[in-house]
Amino acid sequence: MALRGAPARCRWLARALAAPGAARVPPPPLLPAAASALPLAGLRPLRPAARFASTAGQGPEAEGPQRRVVVVRITSPFAWLRTRFYYLLIRLYFDPEFRIEEFTRGAKQAFSVVSKLLSQRKLDLLHELVSAEVLQVLKEKISLLPDNHRDALAADMDAIMYSTEGDVRIYYDDDGRKFVSILMRFWYLNGANLPDEVPAVWKAVWELKAVTLCQCRTWFQREFTEGAKPDWTITRIEHPRLLE
Repeated sequence: MALRGAPARCRWLARALAAPGAARVPPPPLLPAAASALPLAGLRPLRPAARFASTAGQGPEAEGPQRRVVVVRITSPFAWLRTRFYYLLIRLYFDPEFRIEEFTRGAKQAFSVVSKLLSQRKLDLLHELVSAEVLQVLKEKISLLPDNHRDALAADMDAIMYSTEGDVRIYYDDDGRKFVSILMRFWYLNGANLPDEVPAVWKAVWELKAVTLCQCRTWFQREFTEGAKPDWTITRIEHPRLLE
C-alpha cells in the first residue's frame, strides 16, 4: 500500500530491489533552459581552488617532486591587536618609517649571522650585533657546549623555515632613555647529530639528509633617545636545551 502511494522514484526503487541487477539509475531530469540560466540567490561565482605548497606545472624548473613547509599559525586576536597597537605607537612617537615587515627581514638576517658566528666561536665579531652583557654570557656558555650542540646553533638563511614576532615592549629607564624591544621566534632546519633528549620540534629526512627543526627566541632592542645610534641590538638569545 505504501508503494502505491509513493512517488515515481520510490516505485522505481521498489522494482530495482525486487530484481537486482536489472534496473539502471534513471538520468536526472533536465531543467528548462530558462531555469538553468538563473543564478542561485545568495551564491557568488566559485573561485579557483587555492593551491598550497605546490609549484607543479609552473615551468620546467617545477618538474619533479617539490618540498615545501606549510605553517598554520593560530594567534590570539588580543595578542595580534596588542602588537599592532604597539607598532602604531612606534610609528607615531619614535620612528615614522618603522614597518614590521622590514624589521622582520633585517632580524632574520641578523639572527642567521649571529647564529653562525656562535657556532664557529667567532664571538669577537659580535660586538656590533649583541649587547655587552649578553656577549659575556655567551662566551661562558659556548665554551662549555659539546661540538654537536654548537653545530646545531648555526642557521642558514635558506634553512629558516618560519619566523614570527612575539612580545613588543616600549619602556623608559631611570635616566629617561627610550627603548623598544621586540621578541622574534625562529624555526630552522639543521643537520647536526643531536641526542634524543634535545626537545626539537621534529626530526625527519629532508632532501635525503637527516635534519632537526630547531627553535630559537631572540630579543632585539633599540634605543630611541635623541642622539642614540639607530641600531637594533640582540639583548637575549634562548635555544631550548642547546644554549640555556
